[in-house]
Amino acid sequence: MWQRLSFRAQLFLPLGVMFITALLMGGVLLHAFTIGQLAEENEPALRSTRAVAEALNSALRSSGNPRRTLDDFVRMLDTSSDIQFRPVGAGSPSLAPRPLHGPPKWFVDLLTIPDLHIAFPVTVDGQHAGNIVFTPDLSAALFEKWVGFLALSGFVLALIGLTAIIAYVLAGSALRPLQDLGDGLTRLRSGDYATPIPIAGPPEIRQSCEEANALAATLAQLSQDNRDLLHRLVSLQDDERRDLARDLHDELGPLLFSIRAGTIALVEASPPVGYLGNSAQEVLQSVEALQQTNRRILERLRPLYIEELGLETSVQTLLRNLRKQAPHIGLTASVDPDLNGIDGPLAQTVYRVIQEALTNVLRHAAARNVHVQAAVSDDALVIEISDDGAGFPEDNVFGRGLTGMHERVRALSGSLSLLRADERTYVRCRLPVQTTRDGPAQS
Repeated sequence: MWQRLSFRAQLFLPLGVMFITALLMGGVLLHAFTIGQLAEENEPALRSTRAVAEALNSALRSSGNPRRTLDDFVRMLDTSSDIQFRPVGAGSPSLAPRPLHGPPKWFVDLLTIPDLHIAFPVTVDGQHAGNIVFTPDLSAALFEKWVGFLALSGFVLALIGLTAIIAYVLAGSALRPLQDLGDGLTRLRSGDYATPIPIAGPPEIRQSCEEANALAATLAQLSQDNRDLLHRLVSLQDDERRDLARDLHDELGPLLFSIRAGTIALVEASPPVGYLGNSAQEVLQSVEALQQTNRRILERLRPLYIEELGLETSVQTLLRNLRKQAPHIGLTASVDPDLNGIDGPLAQTVYRVIQEALTNVLRHAAARNVHVQAAVSDDALVIEISDDGAGFPEDNVFGRGLTGMHERVRALSGSLSLLRADERTYVRCRLPVQTTRDGPAQS
């Protein structure tokens, strides 16, 4: 639980507990010293009351009319005086504060007021006529305790406020650089190495920020080197595919054509006779199948349409071939004509991404509808292929084809994502046009 609290909460909570404890201890001490202090303050008045009682009893004993003397004494007493005469059966005096304005009742109830009621008997003709009692007015003393409690509470609250302000400022000056450092590390994790972390705060935090910026510079260089390496690797792969396609086209193509032509001439020169005629027809069919396979391999290795017809026309040709190959799939497309202005590695990558995504749909998705979208917007080329097929498992990872496309996209500083939403599967690719055109040339 403690670890889940913020740094400010972990700082202010002990301070608050400490000050509240100090306030409670002050109240306890105030309560403890009240009894002795009130008793000590009223001790002289008690002695005076005792002396008055003794003098009154002495005067009553020597008086010819003690009852009248007692009445005269009672009339002389001030009703507001601490010394009062209580006849027999009049009850005990109250020690509650007399004025209407004073400490609140809850504060008085919290204090332990000592029993200062001391009665001194008064006798008339040998009979108990009443008591001279001391009834002190504790209002001033209780008000003094209330003022002391308010002063202590105000001091503690002011100290809490001042300490909280100082702690808040100090915590803010320490937390702000830490938050900047945390935000910077989050950017590093997401691949943003260009935004530096502000250098601020105590020396320890400043050093951490400087080290994080140095790490960001190193990661940026490594990322650039990795993109250059991937770009070079993709270029080499394209070169290899181009050479292989050229060999297949220039060497295997003529050989297959020659075999097919010879077989046709053989069939036309002599009428088929039994098993020999059937074999000649089988050879002709096999050669035609090999030619079709060779054309498909050439198309996978090197789509010649891009260089000759342009990217947009090549994508449209790819989509037409897919409609012929899978007529049961409803294929819709939105292809930007500006794609014809794209060439080089970017054009090859766009074509390969669309080709690989559609191939996966045919092989694995069991989809009924597929939509292809490719457009150039704000110096970026955006591709999206979506289908209503079965989707992919939660722990799905890129297969060999999509992994190769991901490497191509990374080499061009782009992004490739595969996600499932609204019962549709989406392959989304974003490629920076300007960066790609200014990148290393294909060798």
